[in-house]
Parts: sequence; structure tokens; C-alpha cells
Amino acid sequence: MRTTIALLFGGRSGEHGISCVTAGGILAAIDRRRFDVIAIGISREGRWIHVSDDASDWTMVDGRAPEIDPRGAEVLLPESRHRPGERAVLRTVVDGVVRPLAEVDVVWPLLHGAYGEDGTVQGMLEMLDIPYVGSGVLASAAAMDKAASKLVLRAHGLECAPGIVVHEDRWAAGSRQVLEHLQAHHPLPWFVKPARAGSSLGVSRVTDPSQLDLALKEAFAEDPKVLIEEGVTGREIECGVLQGRDGAEPRTTLPGEVAVGDDLDFYDYEAKYFGKGTVQIQVPAALPDRDLEEVRETAARAFTALGLEGLGRVDMFVTEDHRVLINEVNTMPGFTPYSMYPVLWEAMGLSYADLITDLIEQARSRRLGSR
Repeated sequence: MRTTIALLFGGRSGEHGISCVTAGGILAAIDRRRFDVIAIGISREGRWIHVSDDASDWTMVDGRAPEIDPRGAEVLLPESRHRPGERAVLRTVVDGVVRPLAEVDVVWPLLHGAYGEDGTVQGMLEMLDIPYVGSGVLASAAAMDKAASKLVLRAHGLECAPGIVVHEDRWAAGSRQVLEHLQAHHPLPWFVKPARAGSSLGVSRVTDPSQLDLALKEAFAEDPKVLIEEGVTGREIECGVLQGRDGAEPRTTLPGEVAVGDDLDFYDYEAKYFGKGTVQIQVPAALPDRDLEEVRETAARAFTALGLEGLGRVDMFVTEDHRVLINEVNTMPGFTPYSMYPVLWEAMGLSYADLITDLIEQARSRRLGSR
């Protein structure tokens, strides 16, 4: 009997379209001889829809990302938890009639950002005892919240960029005090970023205190909790991590480097996905051997400290004096064939299709919290 995978993508966050493109990449590469695939899109309104599993339907067109049409056949979750050895039964509603859709072995939440990468969907799947790809509830929530993740990482002796957390109501009530604190303790430039958003949405680089108010407005539009961090002078390095097999230590890639040209302030959303500015991706990064090993060790330690499962990408800075600082940890990194995470593993000899298979097999054997 072949394994049936439900790919879950789209979602309510600002990264809806990127999630759909990620699904297109996996749909094109997954081994259809081994896996049956059910494609489920979550509309921006939160409806679960049975959608096409044709990869060509989920690609960029004229620089625009695809969207989930909320008018399709709605998908219903199982009525109760399924037992070990059973499969989760999904149903659909067509013309007002509930009909069987599929019996599913594993769900892969390809959701980026809020309501998907933050433990919410993971908690729902745990309640139903449905195996899934990726980290569990606590690890997903902690890694999604950059402030919370840095508390955990620092507690494990891992270095992060200095900064403060600002809540929207605190800024409204005492902006002058916040600004005075920043000027006294944190040198410019500052990076202002939503605590719980990805893909650099709402992120700004502030080189003058007069720019802070506008930068915070853009960040607060994504999240009422915001980090303001000191800029770090260093090379932007990313390392892929896979859970070790049979209880072994996490597996890591050689790191890659994102080299941003002078026409960009930083590696922002448009640069990541829409070709803005000059960006070079170097795999592997041209670092001294001792720095390469330090980056890989730091990535593995971060993966373990946060309790991640399945996969993760750890983004770091490497300074001229060989310090390695963690920027952020992603529990569901970009996963198109051209995204950094699969490219890093391709350089290690693990193909895109085999990487997909590895993660599905991990999910099939995982022990859920309620078992």
C-alpha cells in the first residue's frame, strides 16, 4: 500500500503565495510511484479547499504568486482521532453532500508564518493523532517568535544580535522612553522586525532615529510584538539541518552565503522572491574551515535547544573576528527547488526528491505527544 500525503498550503498569513509556490515545487518532484498526494489549500479566509495537485497550477506567473480560490470544494477533518495503524479519513463537501476524499497517512504543513508555522496547525494535528512533517507545537511556536527563540538560544549559551522587544501599546504610551533607551544602549543601524512573521515581511533598516516611527508602523502591521536589534557587521550565512535518523545527532549541511549587493539595504522580501536588487547565493560559503565547523555546530545546537523535529534552517552572521551569532531559526524554510534549504542539501548529495522522501519517512515514524 502506497503512502498517502496531504500537502497543506496557502494559509492566512502574508506568506500565502510563497507557501503555494513551495507546494508547486514539491508536487513537481515528489515520487508519485511511492506516494499518493492530496493537495489541500487554505484560503486567506481560512477555508480548507481540495485543490489541484498539478504543479503547474502553483507557480509564479508574471511575478505574481498563486492564490487559493476559496470557492472550491471544502475539506472536512476527521470526526475523531484515529488510532495507531489506522489512516486519517478526510471528507469533502460537494454540492452540499459530504463525500469521502482520502485516507491519509501523513500531513505536510507547507504553511509559512502565522496560523501554520507557529504551532497552531501542529496542535490541531496532535489532537487528531495525525502524523505530520516538521516540528511540534512548542518548538514551532518558540521558533516562530523571534524574541522567545532568542531567550531559549541564549539560555543554551548561543549568541544572538543584541536588541529589545517593543509592544505596540508600549510604543504608543512611551515612545520617547523607548527611543532614549535605544540611543543610550544600542548603536545604529537598527533592524526593526515583527517578532512572529517570516520572509522579511515588515522588516526595515533604520539608520536615523527619525525613521523609527515609520519602521515600527510597518512592523506593527504584521505583529503587535516587534524586535529592534543592532545591526551586525558580518557575513549572512545559512545552514540546513535534518533530524538525525534513529535518535542520532542532527545532520547539517555545509553553509551557504547570501551576498547582498550595494543596491540593497538588506535581504528583504522583494529580494528573496521577486528578483529585486543584486543577490548572490554561494554554496558552499567561502569560509575558513574553522568557521564552517563552528557554523554547523551552532546550527545543530540551535536545532536541539529549540526541540525541533524534521527540518530547520538556521540563519547566522559570521563576523570578521570569527564570532557566530544566530539571526533566526526557521522550522519550515522555503522549499522550492531553488530555495536555499534544498540547494544546501543538493550540495551534500541529497537530491530534492530524496529530501522530500526523507522528511515523509521521518513523519511516518514519529511519536506524537499523546501516544
